[in-house]
Amino acid sequence: MTVPEKYGLGPIEVTAITGGEVEMVAPLTGSGYSVSGCSGGGGVSSEGSGGVGLSCGEGPAATINDAMSLKVVEILNTAAVLRIEPVG
Repeated sequence: MTVPEKYGLGPIEVTAITGGEVEMVAPLTGSGYSVSGCSGGGGVSSEGSGGVGLSCGEGPAATINDAMSLKVVEILNTAAVLRIEPVG
């Protein structure tokens, strides 16, 4: 899914939905990257080539690059409902 450039990420791709978590990757379009509040278990890893991997479970929204809110609203077997919106 494509997100606004101001979020500092290129298109976000869901790579897997397993074990109650949604795994995603995205290229970085800005010079830095930060994430906070990815609860329900989760983490961030460098994917090389200026990209990141993110794994989040259902719960409160994560804040990415102090600009984007990403929340896993619900996980339904092989589908997930994500809410992406500006912070604030």
